[in-house]
Amino acid sequence: MTGGAIGAEDVAAQAGVSPATVSRCFASPHQVRPETRTRVLAVAERLGYRPSRIARSLALGRTGTLGLIVPDIANPFFAVIAKAVQARARRKDYAVFLADTDEHPDDEYELALTLARQVDGLLLVSPRMEGDRLGEIVRQVPSVAVNRSVSGVPSVVAPSEDGLRQAVAHLHALGHRHLALVLGARNSWSSERRGHAVRGAAAQLGLEVDEFGPHEPKFHTGAQVADLALAAGATAIVAHNDLMALGILARLAERGVRVPDDVSVVGADDTLLATTASPALTSVRIPLDVLGERAVDLMLHRLDHPESQPRETVLTSELIVRRSTGPAPRKEARP
Repeated sequence: MTGGAIGAEDVAAQAGVSPATVSRCFASPHQVRPETRTRVLAVAERLGYRPSRIARSLALGRTGTLGLIVPDIANPFFAVIAKAVQARARRKDYAVFLADTDEHPDDEYELALTLARQVDGLLLVSPRMEGDRLGEIVRQVPSVAVNRSVSGVPSVVAPSEDGLRQAVAHLHALGHRHLALVLGARNSWSSERRGHAVRGAAAQLGLEVDEFGPHEPKFHTGAQVADLALAAGATAIVAHNDLMALGILARLAERGVRVPDDVSVVGADDTLLATTASPALTSVRIPLDVLGERAVDLMLHRLDHPESQPRETVLTSELIVRRSTGPAPRKEARP
Protein backbone atom coordinates (compact mmCIF):
# COMPACT_ATOMS: atom_id res chain seq x y z
CA MET A 1 0.00 0.00 0.00
CA THR A 2 1.74 3.18 -1.15
CA GLY A 3 1.04 6.91 -1.27
CA GLY A 4 -1.72 8.97 0.37
CA ALA A 5 -3.16 8.89 3.84
CA ILE A 6 -4.46 5.66 5.30
CA GLY A 7 -8.28 5.64 5.33
CA ALA A 8 -11.02 3.55 6.87
CA GLU A 9 -11.41 1.77 3.54
CA ASP A 10 -7.81 0.55 3.72
CA VAL A 11 -8.29 -0.81 7.23
CA ALA A 12 -11.63 -2.35 6.28
CA ALA A 13 -10.15 -4.13 3.27
CA GLN A 14 -7.41 -5.80 5.30
CA ALA A 15 -9.63 -6.57 8.30
CA GLY A 16 -12.44 -7.97 6.15
CA VAL A 17 -15.14 -5.60 7.44
CA SER A 18 -17.02 -2.55 6.17
CA PRO A 19 -15.69 1.01 6.58
CA ALA A 20 -18.67 1.73 8.88
CA THR A 21 -17.54 -1.07 11.20
CA VAL A 22 -14.08 0.46 11.33
CA SER A 23 -15.61 3.77 12.37
CA ARG A 24 -17.73 2.10 15.04
CA CYS A 25 -14.66 0.43 16.51
CA PHE A 26 -13.34 3.89 17.36
CA ALA A 27 -16.55 5.83 18.02
CA SER A 28 -18.74 3.20 19.70
CA PRO A 29 -16.56 0.15 20.40
CA HIS A 30 -19.21 -1.51 22.57
CA GLN A 31 -21.39 -1.89 19.46
CA VAL A 32 -18.83 -4.14 17.77
CA ARG A 33 -18.19 -7.77 18.65
CA PRO A 34 -14.96 -8.10 20.70
CA GLU A 35 -13.21 -10.39 18.21
CA THR A 36 -14.02 -8.04 15.31
CA ARG A 37 -12.94 -4.99 17.29
CA THR A 38 -9.63 -6.62 18.23
CA ARG A 39 -8.91 -7.51 14.60
CA VAL A 40 -9.79 -4.03 13.30
CA LEU A 41 -7.74 -2.21 15.94
CA ALA A 42 -4.74 -4.42 15.25
CA VAL A 43 -4.89 -3.62 11.54
CA ALA A 44 -5.38 0.08 12.25
CA GLU A 45 -2.35 0.09 14.54
CA ARG A 46 -0.21 -1.69 11.96
CA LEU A 47 -1.24 0.70 9.19
CA GLY A 48 -1.03 3.83 11.36
CA TYR A 49 -4.67 4.70 10.81
CA ARG A 50 -6.20 7.54 12.85
CA PRO A 51 -9.93 8.27 12.23
CA SER A 52 -11.00 11.83 11.51
CA ARG A 53 -14.02 13.29 13.25
CA ILE A 54 -15.66 14.11 9.92
CA ALA A 55 -15.23 10.57 8.58
CA ARG A 56 -16.54 9.08 11.81
CA SER A 57 -19.55 11.38 11.79
CA LEU A 58 -20.45 10.48 8.24
CA ALA A 59 -20.17 6.78 8.99
CA LEU A 60 -22.46 7.05 12.00
CA GLY A 61 -24.88 9.55 10.49
CA ARG A 62 -24.02 12.22 13.07
CA THR A 63 -22.70 15.76 13.04
CA GLY A 64 -20.04 15.13 15.70
CA THR A 65 -21.25 18.19 17.61
CA LEU A 66 -23.10 18.88 20.84
CA GLY A 67 -24.99 22.01 21.85
CA LEU A 68 -24.40 23.53 25.29
CA ILE A 69 -26.80 26.18 26.62
CA VAL A 70 -26.00 28.08 29.82
CA PRO A 71 -27.85 30.94 31.54
CA ASP A 72 -24.80 33.19 31.99
CA ILE A 73 -21.26 32.30 30.89
CA ALA A 74 -19.92 35.23 32.96
CA ASN A 75 -21.05 33.39 36.09
CA PRO A 76 -18.10 31.22 37.25
CA PHE A 77 -20.53 28.39 38.10
CA PHE A 78 -21.45 27.98 34.44
CA ALA A 79 -17.99 28.80 33.13
CA VAL A 80 -16.44 25.89 35.04
CA ILE A 81 -19.13 23.50 33.81
CA ALA A 82 -18.69 24.73 30.22
CA LYS A 83 -14.92 24.18 30.30
CA ALA A 84 -15.40 20.68 31.71
CA VAL A 85 -17.98 19.86 29.02
CA GLN A 86 -15.70 21.07 26.25
CA ALA A 87 -12.68 19.17 27.59
CA ARG A 88 -14.62 15.93 27.98
CA ALA A 89 -16.27 16.27 24.58
CA ARG A 90 -12.91 16.95 22.93
CA ARG A 91 -11.49 13.75 24.40
CA LYS A 92 -14.47 11.95 22.87
CA ASP A 93 -13.80 13.68 19.53
CA TYR A 94 -16.89 15.91 19.68
CA ALA A 95 -17.08 19.65 19.10
CA VAL A 96 -19.30 21.86 21.29
CA PHE A 97 -21.46 24.83 20.26
CA LEU A 98 -21.95 27.15 23.25
CA ALA A 99 -24.94 29.50 23.67
CA ASP A 100 -25.56 31.98 26.51
CA THR A 101 -29.15 33.03 27.31
CA ASP A 102 -28.24 35.85 29.72
CA GLU A 103 -30.83 34.47 32.17
CA HIS A 104 -33.73 34.92 29.69
CA PRO A 105 -35.96 31.79 29.52
CA ASP A 106 -37.54 32.87 26.21
CA ASP A 107 -34.12 33.18 24.59
CA GLU A 108 -33.22 29.79 26.00
CA TYR A 109 -36.16 28.16 24.23
CA GLU A 110 -35.40 29.83 20.90
CA LEU A 111 -31.71 28.95 21.10
CA ALA A 112 -32.56 25.35 21.91
CA LEU A 113 -34.87 25.14 18.87
CA THR A 114 -32.13 26.53 16.64
CA LEU A 115 -29.38 24.26 17.95
CA ALA A 116 -31.63 21.18 17.87
CA ARG A 117 -31.46 21.24 14.07
CA GLN A 118 -27.66 21.39 14.00
CA VAL A 119 -26.30 19.07 16.68
CA ASP A 120 -26.48 15.44 17.79
CA GLY A 121 -27.60 16.37 21.30
CA LEU A 122 -28.23 19.26 23.69
CA LEU A 123 -26.78 19.83 27.15
CA LEU A 124 -29.13 22.18 29.01
CA VAL A 125 -27.47 23.69 32.07
CA SER A 126 -29.86 24.96 34.76
CA PRO A 127 -32.65 25.34 32.19
CA ARG A 128 -35.23 27.98 33.15
CA MET A 129 -37.85 27.24 30.48
CA GLU A 130 -41.27 25.88 31.41
CA GLY A 131 -41.81 22.13 31.46
CA ASP A 132 -43.96 21.99 28.31
CA ARG A 133 -41.36 23.89 26.30
CA LEU A 134 -38.60 21.71 27.67
CA GLY A 135 -40.61 18.64 26.66
CA GLU A 136 -40.89 19.99 23.13
CA ILE A 137 -37.11 20.36 22.89
CA VAL A 138 -36.50 16.87 24.24
CA ARG A 139 -38.81 15.40 21.62
CA GLN A 140 -36.78 17.04 18.87
CA VAL A 141 -33.24 16.18 19.95
CA PRO A 142 -31.56 13.94 22.56
CA SER A 143 -31.04 16.11 25.63
CA VAL A 144 -29.39 16.02 29.04
CA ALA A 145 -30.35 18.38 31.87
CA VAL A 146 -27.58 19.65 34.13
CA ASN A 147 -28.36 21.05 37.58
CA ARG A 148 -32.07 20.36 37.16
CA SER A 149 -33.98 17.13 37.65
CA VAL A 150 -36.48 16.61 34.82
CA SER A 151 -38.80 13.61 34.62
CA GLY A 152 -38.06 11.47 31.59
CA VAL A 153 -34.82 13.30 30.74
CA PRO A 154 -31.28 12.09 31.54
CA SER A 155 -29.85 14.47 34.12
CA VAL A 156 -26.87 15.09 36.34
CA VAL A 157 -27.43 17.07 39.52
CA ALA A 158 -25.49 18.01 42.62
CA PRO A 159 -28.17 18.99 45.13
CA SER A 160 -26.77 21.59 47.50
CA GLU A 161 -29.25 20.71 50.25
CA ASP A 162 -26.76 18.75 52.36
CA GLY A 163 -24.18 21.51 52.17
CA LEU A 164 -26.74 24.20 53.00
CA ARG A 165 -28.07 22.24 55.96
CA GLN A 166 -24.47 22.05 57.14
CA ALA A 167 -24.21 25.82 56.67
CA VAL A 168 -27.30 26.50 58.81
CA ALA A 169 -26.04 24.15 61.53
CA HIS A 170 -22.64 25.90 61.36
CA LEU A 171 -24.24 29.32 61.86
CA HIS A 172 -26.42 28.02 64.67
CA ALA A 173 -23.34 26.64 66.44
CA LEU A 174 -21.76 30.09 66.15
CA GLY A 175 -24.71 31.61 68.01
CA HIS A 176 -26.68 33.07 65.09
CA ARG A 177 -30.43 33.05 65.56
CA HIS A 178 -31.60 35.38 62.76
CA LEU A 179 -30.71 34.60 59.14
CA ALA A 180 -31.30 36.36 55.83
CA LEU A 181 -31.90 34.02 52.87
CA VAL A 182 -31.19 35.51 49.44
CA LEU A 183 -32.94 33.58 46.66
CA GLY A 184 -31.83 33.22 43.05
CA ALA A 185 -33.68 33.55 39.76
CA ARG A 186 -37.39 33.01 39.35
CA ASN A 187 -38.23 29.52 38.02
CA SER A 188 -34.76 28.30 39.04
CA TRP A 189 -34.79 24.67 40.15
CA SER A 190 -31.64 25.10 42.23
CA SER A 191 -32.90 28.28 43.91
CA GLU A 192 -36.10 26.51 44.89
CA ARG A 193 -34.21 23.54 46.32
CA ARG A 194 -31.69 25.71 48.13
CA GLY A 195 -34.36 27.87 49.68
CA HIS A 196 -36.27 24.80 50.85
CA ALA A 197 -33.13 23.35 52.46
CA VAL A 198 -32.32 26.55 54.39
CA ARG A 199 -35.91 26.99 55.57
CA GLY A 200 -36.16 23.38 56.72
CA ALA A 201 -32.86 23.39 58.58
CA ALA A 202 -33.61 26.75 60.21
CA ALA A 203 -37.06 25.57 61.34
CA GLN A 204 -35.57 22.47 62.97
CA LEU A 205 -33.09 24.60 64.89
CA GLY A 206 -35.60 27.33 65.78
CA LEU A 207 -33.95 30.09 63.75
CA GLU A 208 -35.71 33.14 62.33
CA VAL A 209 -35.37 33.57 58.56
CA ASP A 210 -36.11 36.63 56.41
CA GLU A 211 -36.26 35.90 52.67
CA PHE A 212 -35.28 38.23 49.85
CA GLY A 213 -35.93 37.45 46.22
CA PRO A 214 -36.21 36.03 43.69
CA HIS A 215 -33.28 37.93 42.19
CA GLU A 216 -31.01 37.48 39.19
CA PRO A 217 -28.00 35.61 40.63
CA LYS A 218 -25.52 38.39 39.90
CA PHE A 219 -23.07 40.60 41.78
CA HIS A 220 -25.14 43.78 41.67
CA THR A 221 -28.25 42.12 43.08
CA GLY A 222 -26.24 40.85 46.02
CA ALA A 223 -25.12 44.41 46.72
CA GLN A 224 -28.75 45.58 46.67
CA VAL A 225 -29.93 42.88 49.07
CA ALA A 226 -27.19 43.57 51.63
CA ASP A 227 -28.95 46.74 52.83
CA LEU A 228 -32.27 44.89 53.17
CA ALA A 229 -30.69 42.11 55.20
CA LEU A 230 -29.08 44.61 57.56
CA ALA A 231 -32.33 46.50 57.98
CA ALA A 232 -34.06 43.23 58.90
CA GLY A 233 -31.58 42.70 61.74
CA ALA A 234 -30.07 39.44 60.46
CA THR A 235 -26.66 38.51 61.83
CA ALA A 236 -25.91 36.04 59.03
CA ILE A 237 -26.70 36.06 55.31
CA VAL A 238 -26.99 32.91 53.19
CA ALA A 239 -26.73 33.84 49.51
CA HIS A 240 -27.95 31.78 46.54
CA ASN A 241 -24.47 31.69 45.06
CA ASP A 242 -20.92 33.03 45.41
CA LEU A 243 -21.50 35.84 42.91
CA MET A 244 -24.31 37.33 44.99
CA ALA A 245 -22.31 36.73 48.17
CA LEU A 246 -19.45 38.81 46.74
CA GLY A 247 -21.87 41.64 46.01
CA ILE A 248 -23.05 41.42 49.61
CA LEU A 249 -19.46 41.52 50.91
CA ALA A 250 -18.69 44.56 48.76
CA ARG A 251 -21.73 46.50 50.00
CA LEU A 252 -21.08 45.62 53.63
CA ALA A 253 -17.50 46.88 53.27
CA GLU A 254 -18.81 50.16 51.81
CA ARG A 255 -21.03 50.61 54.84
CA GLY A 256 -18.25 49.81 57.28
CA VAL A 257 -19.92 46.59 58.42
CA ARG A 258 -17.29 44.08 59.52
CA VAL A 259 -17.42 40.49 58.24
CA PRO A 260 -17.61 38.26 60.21
CA ASP A 261 -17.52 40.39 63.38
CA ASP A 262 -20.84 42.13 62.69
CA VAL A 263 -22.40 39.87 60.02
CA SER A 264 -21.48 36.43 58.69
CA VAL A 265 -21.91 35.59 54.98
CA VAL A 266 -22.26 32.20 53.27
CA GLY A 267 -22.20 31.59 49.51
CA ALA A 268 -22.80 28.51 47.39
CA ASP A 269 -21.00 26.67 44.57
CA ASP A 270 -17.47 27.29 45.98
CA THR A 271 -16.15 28.84 42.79
CA LEU A 272 -12.73 30.48 42.52
CA LEU A 273 -14.41 33.68 43.73
CA ALA A 274 -14.87 32.14 47.17
CA THR A 275 -11.15 31.76 47.78
CA THR A 276 -10.20 35.15 46.32
CA ALA A 277 -12.86 37.12 48.25
CA SER A 278 -11.89 39.33 51.16
CA PRO A 279 -12.49 37.82 53.61
CA ALA A 280 -12.37 34.35 52.06
CA LEU A 281 -15.93 33.13 51.63
CA THR A 282 -17.52 30.21 53.44
CA SER A 283 -19.34 28.35 50.67
CA VAL A 284 -21.11 25.12 49.75
CA ARG A 285 -18.86 23.14 47.46
CA ILE A 286 -20.32 21.46 44.38
CA PRO A 287 -18.11 19.39 42.02
CA LEU A 288 -18.76 21.57 38.98
CA ASP A 289 -16.16 19.96 36.74
CA VAL A 290 -17.60 16.52 37.47
CA LEU A 291 -21.07 17.84 36.60
CA GLY A 292 -19.83 18.79 33.15
CA GLU A 293 -17.95 15.54 32.57
CA ARG A 294 -20.85 13.34 33.66
CA ALA A 295 -23.24 15.32 31.46
CA VAL A 296 -21.16 14.50 28.37
CA ASP A 297 -20.96 10.84 29.38
CA LEU A 298 -24.74 10.68 29.80
CA MET A 299 -25.25 12.32 26.42
CA LEU A 300 -22.95 9.92 24.58
CA HIS A 301 -24.63 6.97 26.29
CA ARG A 302 -27.99 8.35 25.17
CA LEU A 303 -26.78 8.69 21.59
CA ASP A 304 -25.39 5.16 21.51
CA HIS A 305 -28.41 3.65 23.31
CA PRO A 306 -31.45 5.71 22.28
CA GLU A 307 -33.89 3.14 23.68
CA SER A 308 -32.32 3.11 27.16
CA GLN A 309 -34.20 4.48 30.15
CA PRO A 310 -33.20 8.02 31.20
CA ARG A 311 -30.72 8.00 34.06
CA GLU A 312 -30.05 10.56 36.77
CA THR A 313 -26.57 10.98 38.22
CA VAL A 314 -26.53 12.56 41.67
CA LEU A 315 -23.37 14.10 43.12
CA THR A 316 -22.79 15.43 46.64
CA SER A 317 -22.15 18.84 48.22
CA GLU A 318 -20.35 19.93 51.37
CA LEU A 319 -19.71 23.08 53.39
CA ILE A 320 -16.26 24.66 53.16
CA VAL A 321 -15.71 26.99 56.13
CA ARG A 322 -13.57 30.09 55.64
CA ARG A 323 -13.18 33.51 57.25
CA SER A 324 -16.53 35.07 56.25
CA THR A 325 -18.37 33.27 59.06
CA GLY A 326 -17.79 33.73 62.77
CA PRO A 327 -19.55 34.00 66.13
CA ALA A 328 -22.72 36.08 66.23
CA PRO A 329 -22.37 39.56 67.77
CA ARG A 330 -22.30 39.18 71.55
CA LYS A 331 -25.72 40.76 72.05
CA GLU A 332 -27.29 38.10 69.77
CA ALA A 333 -25.45 35.04 71.06
CA ARG A 334 -27.10 32.65 73.47
CA PRO A 335 -25.43 30.58 76.18
